[in-house]
Amino acid sequence: MKFYKLLLFFIILFGFISCSSKDEAPSEIEINDFVWKGLNAYYLWQGNISDLSDRRFTSDQQLYSYLSGFNDPNTLFESLLYQRGTTDKWSWIVDDYVALEQSFQGTTQTTGMEFGVVKYRSQAENVFGYVRYVIPGTDAADKGITRGMIFNEVNGTQLTESNYRSLLFSSDSSFTITIADYSTGNPTPTATTITLTKSSYTENPVHIAKTLDINGQKIGYLMYNGFTSNFDAQLNQAFAQFKSDGATELVVDLRYNGGGSVRTATRLGSMITGQFTNEVFAKQLWNEKYMSVANPESLIDRFPNTIENNVAINSLNLTKIYFITTKSSASASELIINSLTPYIDTKTVGTTTHGKYAGSITLYDSPSFYSKNNINPNHNWAMQPIVLEIVNKDGQNQKDGIPPTVELDEDYGNLGVLGEANEPLLERTIQLITTGSRASSNLPFKLEVIDNSKSNTPTYNNMYVTLHRN
Repeated sequence: MKFYKLLLFFIILFGFISCSSKDEAPSEIEINDFVWKGLNAYYLWQGNISDLSDRRFTSDQQLYSYLSGFNDPNTLFESLLYQRGTTDKWSWIVDDYVALEQSFQGTTQTTGMEFGVVKYRSQAENVFGYVRYVIPGTDAADKGITRGMIFNEVNGTQLTESNYRSLLFSSDSSFTITIADYSTGNPTPTATTITLTKSSYTENPVHIAKTLDINGQKIGYLMYNGFTSNFDAQLNQAFAQFKSDGATELVVDLRYNGGGSVRTATRLGSMITGQFTNEVFAKQLWNEKYMSVANPESLIDRFPNTIENNVAINSLNLTKIYFITTKSSASASELIINSLTPYIDTKTVGTTTHGKYAGSITLYDSPSFYSKNNINPNHNWAMQPIVLEIVNKDGQNQKDGIPPTVELDEDYGNLGVLGEANEPLLERTIQLITTGSRASSNLPFKLEVIDNSKSNTPTYNNMYVTLHRN
């Protein structure tokens, strides 16, 4: 995107307040000054927040007096968000942009056990964890943790709705889980305990890529767990393998994929198709004052035909595609489905997706906000506010989530092995491919998933665009 001249014009045109510059704010409020000015420039709902209005303050001193009323940048940030928890559920602020940048590249402190948190069937307060998958090369993998394991205690304490976050997401470097029997939704502890230790690890989101031979029909299967741009080459290689294997159908498993890079989503779209190069993949809708000066072309994401270093995208040229989804499928996961729907036959198996239709950018305390050039050396705060709504080429998205073509919940007592043809959600998708049957297969009872291990990472359910890389 060509943002240099655009953003220079943008800053000159709208100025933040009468003739002030970013480095003039008193040192004791410089972080608050950054928060207000960054949100005033880019926040999607800036026009809905009176305290972010361009006319809110008539002088520098009036703004500084206002900012001095907030002792914590978090408090100021939260006060400036639009309908927090209902409309804007996704903006956030951090005091360490280095950790934020690492998380965008898939690097986090983790045991390697990715899990969901589920309410007991008949014990109101109790919850349990179930292992979704294990990241190779981590402590969880070394300790023998496998998909489908159930645990209901941490450090000897029963997990409940009120304590599970403090037990599972604490800053402690290790914790001990008690393995439990599923017991039809009311797990009971066993005598087996496993202590897991966290370490810094960069997860390859291409978890499984294989081709199944189902009665002579070649069906590619991709378990993809995050739109992480520094692994686009590995994603492209997976599609090279699908092509080499002669795959004529493809299942993309996004059941645990909370999203990530919009650019990576466009690339995945071209890997699945390939016949729509340079056509509109998605459109970005920013706030009113940004839209008024933006080059319309800069707000369009198009199907590409290359990735970094001008490497050609490996395309399957498919005219239909199958996705596996759950409530944990969010943002860029929903974007890829929504953006392909106007072009090819798109079907989903599982449950309704999360309903994340908006994207963000990283804002730094620098003259341009979107770049680290001349960044303020006095602190490491950064923001990830919602700055855009994203729609497909027809101007559509689904704010309440994408409902499945075939509805089927995961059975926590029988999760199966990911990538195997008899894993329940994949098995049902294969049935849809081979027979066309859309009949839903409801479980005898439904349990409520209330959280998952990814929610403790900065990029949880995030969809972001990149204005500039240093």
